[in-house]
Amino acid sequence: MSFSAVIVAAGSGRRAGGAKQWRDLRGKAVARWSVEAFLAAGAEEIVLVIPPGDQERAAEALAGLRVWRAVEGGAERRDSVLNGLAALDCPPEQPVLVHDSARPLLTTRVIAELVQAARHADGALPALAVADTLKRQDDPSAPLITQSREGLWKAQTPQAFRRSVIEAAYAAWPSGEAPTDEASVVERHGGRVVLTPGDPRLLKLTYPEDFEMAEALAGAVRTTRIGMGFDAHRFGPGDGVVLCGVHIAHDQRLIGHSDADAGLHALTDAILGALGEGDIGDHFPPTDARWKNVDSAVFLAHAVDLVAARGGRIANVDVTLICERPKIKPHREAMRTRLGELLSLPVSAVSVKATTTEAMGFTGREEGLAAQAVVALELSA
Repeated sequence: MSFSAVIVAAGSGRRAGGAKQWRDLRGKAVARWSVEAFLAAGAEEIVLVIPPGDQERAAEALAGLRVWRAVEGGAERRDSVLNGLAALDCPPEQPVLVHDSARPLLTTRVIAELVQAARHADGALPALAVADTLKRQDDPSAPLITQSREGLWKAQTPQAFRRSVIEAAYAAWPSGEAPTDEASVVERHGGRVVLTPGDPRLLKLTYPEDFEMAEALAGAVRTTRIGMGFDAHRFGPGDGVVLCGVHIAHDQRLIGHSDADAGLHALTDAILGALGEGDIGDHFPPTDARWKNVDSAVFLAHAVDLVAARGGRIANVDVTLICERPKIKPHREAMRTRLGELLSLPVSAVSVKATTTEAMGFTGREEGLAAQAVVALELSA
């Protein structure tokens, strides 16, 4: 599903009480929600169109995310869209999704259906059938007139077009007019625009009270992914082990190609598993000399970056270390602190536990130790 995205976030947000694209929504800037949704759906490039001078605010709001860049918008929305299209690197036939950042609760389902539809039409937009009874009153003294809602739809964004189609349509648009959306530009140019199923959660943040509704709905556009990892290493002659990033003095060491940190290895595998990205050996083969004796924090950082690249976040982790010795409890808080640093999580979201096998098995015979980890990720639905 190859596509590019332009997110229009260059407005002043006057009716919403200020620059709504940078306002907080459930702990994240409004604009970040849309960028994460496009990343989760596999966007090859994302252009965020921002107000002049807001580069630092954009960088702060989108810290840790990849595949995006910011360009400044113009005086009108049309100008901002054109600036965003001009900044793309994609070929003419690539589907491009143009989206308003003021609709933050975007899902991968909406994106996937748009991209598919845009391959067989000149454009596609998500829409909801008008369900409410419509009344018209031309002035306060005029009688109410009930309007038919038959065939009426509420258009949403993103709207999808092949790049060549939307650029040609804008080139033909009269300079003195302001289009209401990109679909109207393509329609006037003679293009066929089709509808895909909209989403009631894709409400537009226009007025201050809209944020209260968005807060209530925000939890429904994220999905939780669970991953589990396991690792084991044998003991050998040495003077200490590294577990969960903490060095512990011991009369043996763990044998492995890297630093043999079983805790970090199990945690890395758990994250990769939740993402469906294979295991640690796929990303860091033990046959590769680059990883010999390397700090296993490198492996974990790679997995964390993959989460960010998908527009996700790690919610919490739980690591269990299985061994008779060394004793883990004296070092447990240091391990939680170190994992919190590596994962950018509060210590309250990091659990490290230890258990024995009651002298049974290879850990009971102190031939080695094992670790298992469970992680919960949040990704766009």
